[in-house]
Amino acid sequence: MLRLVFGVLGLLVVVLIVGGLARKQLQALVPAAPGALPATQEGLAPTRAPQRPQQVGQDVGREVQRALEQGAATRASEAGN
Repeated sequence: MLRLVFGVLGLLVVVLIVGGLARKQLQALVPAAPGALPATQEGLAPTRAPQRPQQVGQDVGREVQRALEQGAATRASEAGN
């Protein structure tokens, strides 16, 4: 009987600990207030707001295209020498 009581109490303690950790993790995902800016350290510029995924993809595409063109121009100039 005593073993059963300690087993249930131990299980309850584990559930409480896991629940507390899960709550902390979920609170980290939810912003504190809508429209709130992230906290910055003194002397540092505020971070930029996250961009939309489509805009990030377009930016990456432009950078890749620019790098390919630069590489092609370099090879063309080396081939001409």
